[in-house]
Amino acid sequence: MSKFKNAIVITGVIGSGKSTVVNLLRVYGFSVIDADEIAHELLDECWERVANEFGNEFISDKKVDRKRLGKLVFSDENAKKRLENMLHPLIRKQIFDSASELEEKEKPYLVDLPLYFESAPAYNEFENVCVVYALEPICLERIMLRDGISLNEAKARLNSQISIDEKLRLANFVIDNSSDMKHLNLQIDKFISALKSRYKTLNI
Repeated sequence: MSKFKNAIVITGVIGSGKSTVVNLLRVYGFSVIDADEIAHELLDECWERVANEFGNEFISDKKVDRKRLGKLVFSDENAKKRLENMLHPLIRKQIFDSASELEEKEKPYLVDLPLYFESAPAYNEFENVCVVYALEPICLERIMLRDGISLNEAKARLNSQISIDEKLRLANFVIDNSSDMKHLNLQIDKFISALKSRYKTLNI
């Protein structure tokens, strides 16, 4: 049995609206471990290591200039690997430490892990996975709108991830976010009902 039997990973593809789903579930009182939040905090804590590895031009007032560093790692595979090697072990440790604390409460909790499948086998200790799904044209539209980028750039970002079809095949739960908020709320209700039947400790 998994060490983290109460953990439910929330993942999807870029533009599927995973953050909206996580924020709605927070309202219901779910505890959330946010991998991106942890990564941001650790990046700032590691500013000296970033300066040594990539140069002082990526640091401003003892904080990492994320936009500048992002430009570098998106265009340079070697730089991306170096940053990942620096951060990923620290991120993973913090996620597992937080999960160990939440396990003691004997209630289901969420682990917001955008690249869960892409990071395999780093997070294989988490067995329950909910995939947030949206149709590809909708994802592309959301990415372009959110990041102010072209269709080709949006496609490149989407194609850099494992396909949604593959993720759906591996999921324990699916939340369809291809329509409006009314539809999404119904999907959330369905997801919570499925969790209630599995976890008797869930009182929502």
